[in-house]
Amino acid sequence: MRRGLKWLAVLTSIGMLFVLIGGALVTKTDSGLGCGREWPLCHGQIIPDEITIETIIELAHRLVSGVVGILVLVLSIWSWRAIGYIRETKFLSILSFFFLVLQGLIGAAAVLWGQSDFVLALHFGISLISFAAVLLLTLLIFEVDQKFDAHKLIVSNKMKWHTIGVTLYSYIVVYTGALVRHTKSSLICPDWPFCVNSSIVMPTNLYEWVQMGHRVAAGLIFIWIAYITYLAIKNHKHQKILYWGWIIAFILVTLQVIAGAFVVISRLNLYIALAHALFISCLFGLLCYFILLISRSNFIQNK
Repeated sequence: MRRGLKWLAVLTSIGMLFVLIGGALVTKTDSGLGCGREWPLCHGQIIPDEITIETIIELAHRLVSGVVGILVLVLSIWSWRAIGYIRETKFLSILSFFFLVLQGLIGAAAVLWGQSDFVLALHFGISLISFAAVLLLTLLIFEVDQKFDAHKLIVSNKMKWHTIGVTLYSYIVVYTGALVRHTKSSLICPDWPFCVNSSIVMPTNLYEWVQMGHRVAAGLIFIWIAYITYLAIKNHKHQKILYWGWIIAFILVTLQVIAGAFVVISRLNLYIALAHALFISCLFGLLCYFILLISRSNFIQNK
């Protein structure tokens, strides 16, 4: 397998993580209008005369997104030509570039004309799909050398449907988390895990419902992934990629919940908040890889 393609794939995957974290940084620091209502220029210039921290963050995010966009395009074309005979390659190549362009257009539209919080919350999720597609392309490239066994898995129907279900559900969790940020609901409930405000336990307004909705969604995915991990440990000890994959998934979702709690407890510590975004990005990418694996697998009935 071409060594250069492997290096490009790894570099692009890391670059996509920077795009995701950079987008979260823009939102968390309120830097979305760091260049005013102008795109691709910044205050009418390529590099504005007056530079604030918000301008630096916004410009850096635009630059990184642009460079990574070129990397994704090159990776898509190179993968198509080099391993296009693998069933998933062409689909993932198109998906990765299409959703990266789409998130860029939504970001530009938000700057130029503004968007509702519910639309802006889609921005992170769209980038996440592009990241997952790039990650899967990378794994396909490394699979060609058969460095690890990722073929001909035998998976129970129960494991199959749980995997599909929790992956789709994880996207809902991602959206609710992005909605918390964009509606500025992060500290509307200053306590954790419950929203206790003036002795009122139940949410009383939209912002509290958004915050608590995300907490409930996150709690449910934690329980769900814990159960699937139990199934993997019980039934797939001899299929290491599933066995260790689900253990890693459980570790990631645990870190995600802990980081979410400390975001509130620390009163929006920036580093913890960015770690929160990183953990869910890695978890979603891993869940998508499970989907790819089960699409190739032989299925058995539950015992």
